[in-house]
Amino acid sequence: MRISKSGNLGAEVVGVDVRQLSDQDFSAIYQAWLDCNVLVVRDQHLQLADYLRYSQRFGAVTPHPSKSTRHPDCPEITVLGVNKFRADGSLNNDIYRRGAEGFHTDGSYEDVPFKATQLYALAIPTVGGDTFFSSAYSAYEALEDSLKKLLADKTGQFVYGGRIKDNALLDPADRHRKPASHRLIQVHPETGRTLLYFDQRKILSIDGLSAHDSDAVIDTLSVMMADPPNQYRHQWRKGDVVIWDNRCSYHKAAGDYPADQDRIHWRVSINKN
Repeated sequence: MRISKSGNLGAEVVGVDVRQLSDQDFSAIYQAWLDCNVLVVRDQHLQLADYLRYSQRFGAVTPHPSKSTRHPDCPEITVLGVNKFRADGSLNNDIYRRGAEGFHTDGSYEDVPFKATQLYALAIPTVGGDTFFSSAYSAYEALEDSLKKLLADKTGQFVYGGRIKDNALLDPADRHRKPASHRLIQVHPETGRTLLYFDQRKILSIDGLSAHDSDAVIDTLSVMMADPPNQYRHQWRKGDVVIWDNRCSYHKAAGDYPADQDRIHWRVSINKN
């Protein structure tokens, strides 16, 4: 097994079969993931049970709230990229461009947000379809001191559809959940590093600010999220397993691959142990 790190954002693992990973090798992989936020394991050949078992080594796996995209044989696994054409032949952008509408972190709408998200690449287009990642540590460091001070004790209210109610992938009965409350400036529970916890697509408001000031701060942070500091661009290969730490990173899909080609992944949402 060889682990190559790209600075402090992005690590690649080659020469390993995750189905036969020793505790010692997994410990090294887990530490590289903590160090680099995003970890890529190349050249895997996994069945559903293999993928679920490996994912569970990082923490408990929970079904995603988008019930319509769960795997029919394993609800803990979401299938991304299938059924992107409607019955009339038109492209369903909720499927095709899922995750491509800006940098975000998964599970902020949960009372206990997702610790991690992991994808396994089953089909990759010939061009496009990359995923971008960035560091929430670097985002915090880039904040002006006045904004760090303002946000130091503030919490945000997060819900799946956010301010624009973008919740088409949820069943109607699941679209009115109570918002979750999370501190905007946090200390990572395992690394001890300070970060900006933010999701422009899911945040409703910032507690303790007027509606005007809350919107203004959210808009300021959203501008940063258009081109956040310290980015890594992942070019997918079939067989890649990629896990990222939702506690300290943001991500988005490029949403640019040819619509007549497949970009299909298995996805799991990993909770805290």
